[in-house]
Amino acid sequence: MGFFTSRHSSVCCAVLALVMFGTLKAQAASSVLIWPIDPVLEADQQASALWLENRGTETANLQIRVFGWSQSGFEEQYRNQREVIGSPPVAKIEPGQKQLVRLTRTKDVPPGQELAYRIIIDEIPSAQPPVAEDGKTAAAIRFQMRYSVPLFAYGAGLWSKEDSARQRDPKGIGLPQLSWRTVAVEGRPYVEVRNQGAVHARLTDVAVTQGGQSKPLAEGLLGYVLPGAVMRWPAPGPVTGELAGRINGAAKVQSIPPAR
Repeated sequence: MGFFTSRHSSVCCAVLALVMFGTLKAQAASSVLIWPIDPVLEADQQASALWLENRGTETANLQIRVFGWSQSGFEEQYRNQREVIGSPPVAKIEPGQKQLVRLTRTKDVPPGQELAYRIIIDEIPSAQPPVAEDGKTAAAIRFQMRYSVPLFAYGAGLWSKEDSARQRDPKGIGLPQLSWRTVAVEGRPYVEVRNQGAVHARLTDVAVTQGGQSKPLAEGLLGYVLPGAVMRWPAPGPVTGELAGRINGAAKVQSIPPAR
């Protein structure tokens, strides 16, 4: 059930409404800083921490939920689950203040496996109407912001994220195993990326190189490919060259081999 509206599309809807009703005033209630942006639950951790900070000028009322995350049919899929619980489920954060969200596992991950989750943080708009400069109630659109943070949990014998503060068994490192191919969908070229590795791949700065020229598939983050999944993205044109990008934040661009 890939039912979530992205933060980008929420803003687009608000902008469209402003075009249609030009006399209205747009307001964003808060600006939330979230860290870390890539939390994990290691095999020996019962809980992990996520911090929320209100950088805005109004109180932020937030709802925090954790969903199971998978990929099927080239789409993101989300499910209700009770394996990882976010606490508190609702937070009221004053301007300049921070809130700790504790991510607690209730069930162990099978040895050697990575499980993926999405932490969805929704802003709950204030019911109080905005006030104009003359003291009267102002007509306004308040957007509801949504933040989505990936969370990965690991079973015994597997790890992925580098951490200098933790002792690691080098044999337990999990790596994605990627391959790609081009397909045509309704006459348009697409790039499909398959991950046959033990852990996810976060793809950024991905570009197609052909004829000595590099054409990006997307600026910055292209997306994730979870273990055992195949994801598809539009290509800038017919692809006959090489595909390369940064995988899981690597400092260097890596070549992704074509499927055999």
